[in-house]
Amino acid sequence: MVSYASVMSSIAKFEDYSRELCVKALLELMDMFCDRLSCQGKAEECISLCRALLSTLGWLLKCAAHFTERLKEGPDASSGEEQLQLCVNRIEKVVIRRKNRALLHIARLEEPVTWANVEQAFIKLTEHCNKISNQQLRLKLDECIGLIKSISVITTQTEQNTKMEFPTVHALIILEGTLNLTSDTQSLVEQLIMVKRMQRIPSPLFLLEIWKACFVGLIESPEGTQELKWTAFTFLKIPQALLKLKEYPLGDKDFTEDVNTAFEFLLKLTPLLDKADQRCNCDCVSLLLQECGKLGLLSEDNMNNLVNKRTADRELAPQLKSAENASIQPNPGLILRAEPTVTNILKTMDADHSKSPEGLLGVLGHMLSGKSLDLLLAAAAATGKLKSFARKFVKLNEFAKNITMEGSKAASVRALLFDISFLMLCHVAQTYGSDVILSEPCASGEVVFFETWMLTCMPEEGKILNPEQGFRADPTKVESLMTHLNSSAEMKLVQVKWHEVCSCTPAAILEVLNAWEHGLLTLEAVQKITDNIKGKICSMAICAVAWLVAHVRMLGLEEREKPLQMIFQLVTPLYAENTLQFYNERVAIMNLILEQMCADVLQQTATSIMFPTANLGPIPYRNLLPVKMPIKEVLITNFNNVLNKGWVDSRTIHVFEALLHMGGVYWFCNNLVKELLKETRKEHCYKAVELLHSVFCLDMQQITLVLLGHILPGLLTNSLKWQTLMDPPGRALAKLSVWCSLSSHSTHNKGQATAKQRKRHREDIEDYINLFPLDDSQPSKLLRLLSSNEEDPNILSSPGDRSMSSSLTASQLHNINMRDPLNRVLANLFLLISTILSSKVAGPHTQFVQWFMEECVECLDQGSRGSILQFMPFTMVSELVKLPALSKPKTVLAITDLGLPLGRRVAAKAIAAL
Repeated sequence: MVSYASVMSSIAKFEDYSRELCVKALLELMDMFCDRLSCQGKAEECISLCRALLSTLGWLLKCAAHFTERLKEGPDASSGEEQLQLCVNRIEKVVIRRKNRALLHIARLEEPVTWANVEQAFIKLTEHCNKISNQQLRLKLDECIGLIKSISVITTQTEQNTKMEFPTVHALIILEGTLNLTSDTQSLVEQLIMVKRMQRIPSPLFLLEIWKACFVGLIESPEGTQELKWTAFTFLKIPQALLKLKEYPLGDKDFTEDVNTAFEFLLKLTPLLDKADQRCNCDCVSLLLQECGKLGLLSEDNMNNLVNKRTADRELAPQLKSAENASIQPNPGLILRAEPTVTNILKTMDADHSKSPEGLLGVLGHMLSGKSLDLLLAAAAATGKLKSFARKFVKLNEFAKNITMEGSKAASVRALLFDISFLMLCHVAQTYGSDVILSEPCASGEVVFFETWMLTCMPEEGKILNPEQGFRADPTKVESLMTHLNSSAEMKLVQVKWHEVCSCTPAAILEVLNAWEHGLLTLEAVQKITDNIKGKICSMAICAVAWLVAHVRMLGLEEREKPLQMIFQLVTPLYAENTLQFYNERVAIMNLILEQMCADVLQQTATSIMFPTANLGPIPYRNLLPVKMPIKEVLITNFNNVLNKGWVDSRTIHVFEALLHMGGVYWFCNNLVKELLKETRKEHCYKAVELLHSVFCLDMQQITLVLLGHILPGLLTNSLKWQTLMDPPGRALAKLSVWCSLSSHSTHNKGQATAKQRKRHREDIEDYINLFPLDDSQPSKLLRLLSSNEEDPNILSSPGDRSMSSSLTASQLHNINMRDPLNRVLANLFLLISTILSSKVAGPHTQFVQWFMEECVECLDQGSRGSILQFMPFTMVSELVKLPALSKPKTVLAITDLGLPLGRRVAAKAIAAL
């Protein structure tokens, strides 16, 4: 007839502790209920129970403090100890139960003033603990105080992972080093932190896996640009990433100790390190240790100790000191020296170009020699300076468009500045993606020549071009250019607008091609024209080949011969004495650019052209898909190979990227999920989840939308597919779904899509608005379709059939933007889960929901503010606690947003009913 809350509130109001019999009677009264508190009433009554319990705990602590003080008084010492024993026993009864501690945790957030009084009470009690002579009583009181302190830090995190290998971390590093060198270091750090938290990886092993992946990448990277990119990633970007990781709380130990321990483990992997040293022709670990020492990631003593250990190990590997390698400069050393050079060049490029163009030309000439350009670009990309680097060259290219009163020397310098900047920008766009070059739209509406040309005319992998884009030049200027090209006289440089010449080149090439095809020009005449095109300014040849590549795509098989022959003529270098300065260096860059431009069209036309470049083999990571094998078979074969190996290599990452681009996001995700659901062995399933999560990082946002918005609802609502959700594959899919959700949700407002991701079709937001309407009063198209089950209409009812309050979520109270596709998909997935839980039919899909929620709880920090659980309807909590695995107080605290008053009421009601 009287609620527990009323009784406890009344007890807490009694403050005359000197009336011992009264206090004793109240303590005995508490024995009747303090270890079995419950409330089946409304949420307000449950919150009242929490408040009353907190007040009672405060009263018990004050009572205990009063009797502790009395212990020093001689005649009453024994009775004081007896009364203290009674108090401590009741305190223990209250705080020993997890349910009670959970209710106190809610009350702490609901009544911060009362909690402050409780803290003061147990601090006062702690001060008098040394007066207690009874050792057993003192230990019990210490235990109770420890439990009270733990109320404010209730967490659901489980023990750390005990494995030694973590394929997700390895694959994420391989993916970043191979495809995303220019991405922001902060986004990489956040992805790594998310993986570490979700998989509960100990810090030393987490850091070890990062280093292992870096060394594997160094060993397997193709020679040339890719090798330099990996070297820059390992020696410049990763130490900077670790410096940012240092700012996050990763464990109990100091971060420098974790780094030291990781290197200690790494030194035991002697074969891996020896192979990397052999490939790089240097002591890689020592160089890394020195970089980490400079950044304060290692103490000097630890660094010297580790360097000495590795030096001793290298003495046992004499093959690393071969004489033939002695003359080769190691790439890591070159990259580390290139990094400060990048800063100096940026300062040089900031100067006024008009004051000393010859000096600037000298700097650019040195950059073109050997592999200097690739070294500098790799160092700039790894340190986040490539965008600035590219913008400087765009400005230089624009500067070279301006004509003043100039003599022949000044004209040649201007022509070279235009040509070299054009070549460098093309090379940057091909190596690191065109996004690095593109700038924000100019307020004045000024058109930047190179950006316009790159977007409309430059061939890239997977990019479709319109050949007619090149015909917007003035016909009189085209005719003038044709006259110059067809004459034997040397092409003039003074007062030439090179951007107009490049714009006219495609139309001129079309004229030449038409004349040749109609017999008006001989092969020799065409050769002379192409020699004139490439004779001085290489950018003209690039514009010509770019147009020819787009043109060849539009032609039939028999019409392609002459355009392809013209391409061959243009890529053959011209050995003449009257060419401009740095011709050989410029031609070397030009041929690298042209080889990349022509790669796709040459494959499609089954044509081979020998490019006179230093590359002995094919372009790395191009045309990886077998010609005669169906792409689904390629996908399954590569996935099984990766699963058997246990890790993803650089080549396989590129194969998956090509398959994702060709098959589309839904096809890619759906087929890989099907492969996961075929697995029957637990260890294989969980390894597959780790590998799939890393592969999905190729385009995590879009893949998550497809997985949560299309694939999961299809599995959960089709009774014919429920058997595929059995354990272990069903549990593995639940884990994968949660990992993808958390990864996408944590980065989708911050991360930038890579250049490769932007090439793929992006889902239109309107598609998600139609699929998932904004308000709950109208049934979503998805759930309306899924609920049309003729056998049992009660299996899934549309959310529109329920009251609006039944789908109220924390995200709505936090005013989260529900026009965002990911937020919309998450909200509707939780509505679907809520419908499954309230359904009368149970099955593997119900078990899947339990696994999904268990994984959410394991992966998330306490409280769901800002997490994916903010999209969960509040009414779902009472349904979830009916599942045995989730009917725990800690679980309820983890899945509800305790920062909201409504969240605390929902949690209190669920816990009080347990």
